[in-house]
Parts: sequence; C-alpha cells; structure tokens
Amino acid sequence: MSKFLITGGAGFIGGNFCHYMVSKYPQDEFVCLDALTYAGNLETLEPIMNAGNFRFVHENICHREGIFKLFAEEHFDYVINFAAESHVDRSIENPEIFLKTNILGPQVLMDACLKYPVKRFHQVSTDEVYGDLPLDRPDLLFTEQTPLHTSSPYSASKAAADLLVMAYHRTFGLPCTISRCSNNYGPYQFPEKLIPMIIKKALADEPLPIYGKGINVRDWLHVYDHCTAIDLIVRQGADGEIYNIGGHNEKTNLEVVQTILNYLSKPQSLITFVKDRAGHDLRYAMDPSKLEKELGWRPKYTFETGIGRTIDWNLNHRDWLEHVASGEYLRFMKEYYSSK
Repeated sequence: MSKFLITGGAGFIGGNFCHYMVSKYPQDEFVCLDALTYAGNLETLEPIMNAGNFRFVHENICHREGIFKLFAEEHFDYVINFAAESHVDRSIENPEIFLKTNILGPQVLMDACLKYPVKRFHQVSTDEVYGDLPLDRPDLLFTEQTPLHTSSPYSASKAAADLLVMAYHRTFGLPCTISRCSNNYGPYQFPEKLIPMIIKKALADEPLPIYGKGINVRDWLHVYDHCTAIDLIVRQGADGEIYNIGGHNEKTNLEVVQTILNYLSKPQSLITFVKDRAGHDLRYAMDPSKLEKELGWRPKYTFETGIGRTIDWNLNHRDWLEHVASGEYLRFMKEYYSSK
C-alpha cells in the first residue's frame, strides 16, 4: 500500500487524476488537497468523496505550517503537485498570485518532502514553458532539451518552478520528476477554457469569441491520457528526469471550434473574431517520444474520438456546467463542510 498526496485535486486535471487513481488502485490511499479558489470545485470530486481510500483536505500549498502538519500526520510516499494558477489571461491581469502559488507553493511542498522523506515528488508543468513554434515549420517539436522561452507571467512562473524542482534535486537530492503536457480537454474542465466555453456558448446560440484569426495551433491531449502518463512517470520514471506528454493532435483554434459546431449541428456564423491576446503563442507541439520509448506510454484518444466523448459529457452534465457558471457549486462546498 502506498499513500499519495494530490495537490490541486479539485481542479480539472487534478480532479480527473483523483478519479482515475482512486478507482485503479483501491489498495492505495489518496489525500486530495486544494485551496478551492475560483477553479477548485468539490462537485468534481463528489463521486469519490466517500470512497474508503480517499480523503479531502482544504489547504493552500503556500501555507507552510498547515502543509508541514499534514506531512507529519500522513507520511506520504508520493506527492503530485497539480496546484497552480493556470489561466493565461488572468496572469496578464494579476501576475502576483501566479508567482506566489506557482513558485512559492512548490517550494513549501518540497521543503516538506525533505523533512518528511517521500519516494518521489512530481511537478506537473506545461508546454508553455518552451514558448512557441513557427506556424510554417510543422517539422519542429518541443523536446525535453528545448530551451525555456516563456511568453506570459503564467508560463514564466511554471518555468521558474521547474528550475526550482531541478535545483532541489541537485542540491538536496530530492527524488523528483517533472512532466510537461500539451493542452488538456475532457470532463470537469472549468468553462473559461476554450473547449468547454465554446460548447456552453454554442448550446446557447451565443457568439463564439476566437482570438485573432483562429490560426494558433495547439496539441490537444485528452485528460485521461494525461492521467495515465503521470501515473506511469511517478511509478516508473527516473529521478531528476523531465518527460513531455503530447497527444499527437495538432489543431488550430478555428478547427477546434468548427469541429464542436459540426458535432452540435450549430452554424459556423456563431464564430466571432476578437482582438488577439497579448503575447499569444503561435504554436505548441510536443515530442513525447522519450515517454513512449522509455516507459511505453501511448495515448488512447485521437482528437476526433476524444472531442466527441467530451461534448457528450458536457451534454450529459449540464447541471455541473450551470453550477460552475453561476457560482452555485460554492453551495455544495458549504453543505459539505456543514456536515462535517
């Protein structure tokens, strides 16, 4: 039996990871920690909240006293850090909270890992630390050796955290790994992100705002495939190594929106082009060959199969979407804590 701490577990990717791990490893124990900021949603965890091998803790990774107390009580084997401020537009409006959560938070966690030794600390990072690639060079891909070249306060904070993790490994011998993933999509995604936002607005026949001309390219990774990759890296990856995770699914933003509209039988006339984001990266494209060759990982979903399942999930969980959009999900949190 192993004990895991999953930070940021009430968010989109962390929540999906909790679902995946709790179900796959009933013999292991999982503590999910989340500060429940705007994107943290306990309703995401409701299906597993009463599982015998799962416990939720409301805490901020920057709160050193609370984190150290939890480590002293639980004696974790593995720590997986999903906790982060992650929305680029918000980082442009208010960089400070991104620097605090995304840099100082991992430092607190790693300090706790050193005082209460763990088998591995895993940092969940992003392809955005590499900057972007030109649209006219489809042969170019991000590898683990690609220099860091950030474009936003968000990506700069994640790159700083990655460097800090590697420094803790080299200086203190902290057993650690880092994964850098491409754009995720799937169930329970907060509706300010592109795909759930477009689904929600298209269902309501509202205008669909697309930055610039919609030519920016992203490599889309279904969140389930991201979860299987992290599980594999944490258990079998080599200490001090970085692994890229990509879905082999490069699409322009316009192609993504058009695919969703076609699936929902909605008119293309809903598309509205708006002023481009400041510092908007042109293209992200990951080379996950290291992960594939060394650990045998392969993605399960193509974009075509994954986007259909994602749209269907959103159609079948409109209550969840409405609760998030209206803030009603906060009432579930209050009810959950009032029963404790």
